[in-house]
Amino acid sequence: MNFFIADTHFFHRDLLGQNDFAPRLFDSVDAMNAAMIQAWNARVDDNDVVYHLGDIAMNPENVPSDQAVFEILLQLNGRIRFIKGNHDYQSLFKFLHKNDPGWHGQLKFEFHPVGTIIKDDHTQFIMTHYPMLLGITKQTLNLHGHIHHNMVPIAEDINVGVDAPERDWLSIPWGSPLSAQEIHELFAIKQKMLKNR
Repeated sequence: MNFFIADTHFFHRDLLGQNDFAPRLFDSVDAMNAAMIQAWNARVDDNDVVYHLGDIAMNPENVPSDQAVFEILLQLNGRIRFIKGNHDYQSLFKFLHKNDPGWHGQLKFEFHPVGTIIKDDHTQFIMTHYPMLLGITKQTLNLHGHIHHNMVPIAEDINVGVDAPERDWLSIPWGSPLSAQEIHELFAIKQKMLKNR
């Protein structure tokens, strides 16, 4: 099964507490990190693939080390396909690739510098970190992250980030990756909401 998430921002202490950007109501980054690991593993099993659409952790100045990020990612179930976000850095991707623990005879980690596309239920998922303006599309959705607490007012743009407002439309625990079925549900809700405006 495929899952989707963005903007985990592991170790990002500036997001802790009440703020206008992406409030995360935890006392410490350790508590925040643990909550995301638990939410991820409650939904994703070892046979699943998770598309992480950028911003794994905060810039290197906030992260203890590449090893610390690696140790977090080792605790996450499934295979992870990363799309580079604005807070991701090439040296981390190289470190993860070099130390990849493997996954059922394949690599656990795969990397895409800009984006990737898959098909689900006759719908194309174009996955990027930044939202895209696709124009008139049919059976094509742009899954993205980056904007945390806002949503693009286009039905075909679905924010899959941890702090995305679209998540409030479904009963999804904070920090959980979204399933493909939930992506389709969010699109239907958003399309109806925007038509009724």
